[in-house]
Amino acid sequence: VQLAESGGGLVQAGGSLRLSCAASGITFRFAYMGWYRQAPGKQRELVARITSSGGSTTYADSVKGRFTISRDNAKNTMYLQMNSLKPEDTAVYYCALARLIGRIDYWGLGTQVTVSS
Repeated sequence: VQLAESGGGLVQAGGSLRLSCAASGITFRFAYMGWYRQAPGKQRELVARITSSGGSTTYADSVKGRFTISRDNAKNTMYLQMNSLKPEDTAVYYCALARLIGRIDYWGLGTQVTVSS
């Protein structure tokens, strides 16, 4: 199984980025997916997660109303649309895959998001 994140970069506060996570080696449409992030000196934290069908999503309070998680099962790809970015959103963002709720089975290598003030 491979998870490949893309779309990170440097953006000014108030700007937007769209992250993608392409999955291979697994039946993607059955997998629960999520985005996590880790800032320097901090623990990795959940940003958002989505069920296998895409019918249910969960967000961290810090990103509600600004970020949107989605997936395209036909393309084996998950997305994170990030709007109104803040400097505190600066982190490495990781894609995660779980076969069952409550346990992460696979991680991507991460993509850096830097928001300047």
